[in-house]
Amino acid sequence: MAETFVYDFADGNRDLKDLLGGKGANLAEMTNLGLPVPPGFTITTTACRRYLADGHRPAGLDAQIAEHLATLEAAMGRRLGDAADPLLVSVRSGAVHSMPGMMETVLNVGLNDDSVIGLSAQAGGNDRFAWDSYRRLIQMFGKTVCEVPGEDFEEAISEVKRAKGVRDDLALDADDLRGLVTVFKKIFAKHTGHDFPQDPREQLDLAIEAVFRSWNAERAVLYRRQERIPADLGTAVNICSMVFGNLGADSGTGVAFTRDPATGEPGVYGDYLANAQGEDVVAGIRNTVPLQDLERLDKKSFDELMRIMSTLEEHYRDLCDIEFTIERGKLWMLQTRVGKRTAAAAFRIAAGLVAEGRIDLDEALRRVSGAQLAQLMFPRFDLSSEPTPLTRGVGASPGAAVGQAVFDSRRAVELAADGVPVILVRRETNPDDLAGMIAAQGILTSRGGKTSHAAVVARGMGKTCVCGADELEVGRDAFTVGGTRIEEGQVVSIDGTTGRVYLGPVPVRPSEVVRYFEGELDAGYSDDPLVAAVHLIMSHADAQRRLRVRTNADTGADAARARRFGAEGIGLCRTEHMFLGDRRELVERLILAATDTERADALAALLPLQRADFVDILREMDGLPVTVRLIDPPLHEFLPSLEDLAVQVAVAHERGEDAGRTEEMLAAVRRMHEQNPMLGLRGVRLGLVIPGLFAMQVRAIAEAAATLAREGRDPRPEIMVPLVGAVQELETVRAEAEKIIAEVIGDAGVTVLIGTMIEVPRAALTAGQIAEAAEFFSFGTNDLTQMAWGFSRDDVEGAFFWKYLELGIFGISPFESLDRDGVGRLVRIAVQEGRAARPDLKLGVCGEHGGDPESVHFFHEAGLDYVSCSPFRVPVARLEAGRAAL
Repeated sequence: MAETFVYDFADGNRDLKDLLGGKGANLAEMTNLGLPVPPGFTITTTACRRYLADGHRPAGLDAQIAEHLATLEAAMGRRLGDAADPLLVSVRSGAVHSMPGMMETVLNVGLNDDSVIGLSAQAGGNDRFAWDSYRRLIQMFGKTVCEVPGEDFEEAISEVKRAKGVRDDLALDADDLRGLVTVFKKIFAKHTGHDFPQDPREQLDLAIEAVFRSWNAERAVLYRRQERIPADLGTAVNICSMVFGNLGADSGTGVAFTRDPATGEPGVYGDYLANAQGEDVVAGIRNTVPLQDLERLDKKSFDELMRIMSTLEEHYRDLCDIEFTIERGKLWMLQTRVGKRTAAAAFRIAAGLVAEGRIDLDEALRRVSGAQLAQLMFPRFDLSSEPTPLTRGVGASPGAAVGQAVFDSRRAVELAADGVPVILVRRETNPDDLAGMIAAQGILTSRGGKTSHAAVVARGMGKTCVCGADELEVGRDAFTVGGTRIEEGQVVSIDGTTGRVYLGPVPVRPSEVVRYFEGELDAGYSDDPLVAAVHLIMSHADAQRRLRVRTNADTGADAARARRFGAEGIGLCRTEHMFLGDRRELVERLILAATDTERADALAALLPLQRADFVDILREMDGLPVTVRLIDPPLHEFLPSLEDLAVQVAVAHERGEDAGRTEEMLAAVRRMHEQNPMLGLRGVRLGLVIPGLFAMQVRAIAEAAATLAREGRDPRPEIMVPLVGAVQELETVRAEAEKIIAEVIGDAGVTVLIGTMIEVPRAALTAGQIAEAAEFFSFGTNDLTQMAWGFSRDDVEGAFFWKYLELGIFGISPFESLDRDGVGRLVRIAVQEGRAARPDLKLGVCGEHGGDPESVHFFHEAGLDYVSCSPFRVPVARLEAGRAAL
């Protein structure tokens, strides 16, 4: 039996969306509901995929189109392109996922030099309408099907209007439009080398192929990449009998929403344009009127539209986006779909439908997302004063940040310590800039994109970041944009959502949703319907989820904020972040110590500082687990720059001076210099090679816990050994740690778990062995991704990553959303083998993926106990964990 490539609208339904696309499935659904839909048929996504793969229409498709076209002609009582009484059709794309404006449409297919006369007669002798429809077909067909430059057609229209002294297309009469058709056909022939096709079936076939090809148009590919839509779905094609909104004042076209897509408020929302075809509304060539005005213009059609809108919202149980046309007082429905909406509207609509009894809380939770919640949490600029942007880059980490421009991380730390808000401006950032990034209100770079170091780190910290503002010329103490120079100390404002950069302060307003999470607003007493909606859905997510949500926090302040946001402990406390600033010199002395005495002195100085750090954090997380990762920096982050030292020594020699300590330091740094610090002396290796380093940290943790326990508190520390690749490494560290813990804790009644971070592929592959020495695993998916793929997160952006996205090798950065097939498989292996060896093994993830909505779903499926993420992402992870449980 031949494969079915074509379905009449009456034969489909919305359950066939994968085959008929969203538009085709919804046209079928409206037809089955008895709504006024112009008859037509849909060519399936399967046919599109075959065409794109083979370069020609699949066998059997032409015959099926002919069969369904004959059925359509019989229903309408007209033949396609008939000279006396023509049937005209529209040819529209319709992908499975809504891609508004990304693919092609051709209207008025079937018109030619003969049928344009018949169309005029059909319209009661309306020559203007007929010739306007013909010029539209040539224009759309030329641009869409044959790639004729659209501006050539627009310039021809403008020339006619200039010659006549009018500004509006409606001021052109039938003779003007007849002349335009002649000009348009010449433009078409000039660019294509042949005349505009007169055969209606040839027009139809070429238009169908153009829609197929538009699936791979540059803008469609870019949109799919942005929206994470799979590239292999293809588009359906909808052939629909034409109805005309450009027949006069009693005709028109419009778009309607059953609720406000910006706020979620119920009501009448939309636009209407009299005497127009659909693309006129989208193109904005004439000003529309509010949909409410249709009641005055055509009350009969308005009342019918209101009834249909109510029917559709009741049927779909959601906000519906509707396109309609009125042809001489007769209302026709051209499309409906579940409408796109803002994040605020998504939450309010879901909660509203629950209150109306149309959906339950499970369904409400499914209809919102972590990405939408994140949008609601970021602060916003108050743009009521309409500031002019200085430049624009890539909005890499949302939010609104205002501060003095600084160009050096150390300077950022100094100013921030004095309470001065700063924006760190760099060409690009690197790990050495971490202290400045932490201190800054926001980060602005002239290079990089959404997967650059600046972007990734900023998102993890909840910092506002704009990357890739390539108009910036960044120097040591200033940057320039065009002729404007901005020096250190001048205030700039950056919008991490839009990527806009402003000179001077722009007022910032706090997010009401963040105030709710911070405890400033009580949802039970707040008169903000958005806060009430967020509270309702978050409460249900927490009740449904199995995954626990912890936070990545290195200070008591971060821990306290994360706890207010709902964190159930700390999954990653990065101790290397505690050694920045003044403490860096102590670590430097420890690493470069030439004698046991020098090493002991450095450790003795660090111990009380570390103990105070852990007391602060454990106190804030009282009664909740706190996983402390022992120090894991690439060694070069705590050593002086080899290049700087070499220059200092060379200058001293040139002057005949004794370089002294600097020369000794240079020799030591050269001994420890690494070609690839990320794969060098770090993690557990650093702890095994530098005597006393891990022991000092373990003692500080144990002493802090014992101190708090004796105060009557409930500290729950967990010690995580980083970068383990062999069980013997963990066993060695564990043996020393257990002795120290036993000595310090005594009878304080504190249990200290010891586990490891799974971030080396070998650790995942030998998880069964490692689990015998570990009480928990925490997956460090950032490093696991780097090592699995063989490239660094910091290096891929400018080198080749853009090309991989362009070629479709990556749909999204594996550092942004977990690579399920590769890195995810390593996680699954480690989970299975680790739990087989130790059934009570606690499993979590602390890489940045722990706050990525899609990755949270994977971790739920893989059987982890918890995810850990930055404080700002805790509510997002809570929401997605609830959605994953459904």
